[in-house]
Amino acid sequence: MRDTANPDRVAQELFDELPARYDRLAEVLSFGQNGRWRRAAVDHIAPDDPGLVLDVASGTAGVAIQLSRRTSGRVVGLDLTEPMLRRGRDNVASAGLGERVSLTVGSAEALPFPDEVFDGLVFTYLLRYVGDPQATLTELARVVRPGAAVANLEFFVPPNRFWRFWWWLFTRFVLPAAGFVTGGREWFEVGRFLGPSISGHYRRYPLSWHVAAWKQAGFDEVGVRIMSLGGGLVMWGRRAGGSP
Repeated sequence: MRDTANPDRVAQELFDELPARYDRLAEVLSFGQNGRWRRAAVDHIAPDDPGLVLDVASGTAGVAIQLSRRTSGRVVGLDLTEPMLRRGRDNVASAGLGERVSLTVGSAEALPFPDEVFDGLVFTYLLRYVGDPQATLTELARVVRPGAAVANLEFFVPPNRFWRFWWWLFTRFVLPAAGFVTGGREWFEVGRFLGPSISGHYRRYPLSWHVAAWKQAGFDEVGVRIMSLGGGLVMWGRRAGGSP
């Protein structure tokens, strides 16, 4: 039985054994939209061409690689799960980006970096796995300089009742079955976990809470884009205190 009181442990139990299939399964879990959602998040970072970017919950480094390809600076990827990062390092090496992308183990709730060191930050599929989302947002804000762009990608629950019904059927029945067929027992467990995890998160922390929490953490110019009929959510903002 998973220790649901410890979100970090839940994340590690889910993903420790899955990195070899993660990129393929991510497309299944996101209705085939994961790549499009990633691009939409990076769209809010790339125009600044930041010199040093932090990618939190980097996983197999998909976002870190895209950041490196679309900016001229360096990217640091951080994730809680070492097996995922090992796969990420292989992906980075295959992309020929080893000199510009570095990956390290660490927790988003206690980032191992000094204040205001990064020129941009992206975090993906993160806040459902932390004990205190507000404190985690504040910690993310701590390590970026004033004026730096920040973006987030997350799953969402469709606000439209019709699409929410089909989303519920997909997440409760299709996802576990698709996970089992494409990834075995481990991905069946991920598929079975995902829908209730998303629904439960937004019952506790609705979208209005997220917007207010970003602002309380120290971000302004906060924006929201609901994607793919409500299956995905991209948010963005800037660390307050930059030059007008």
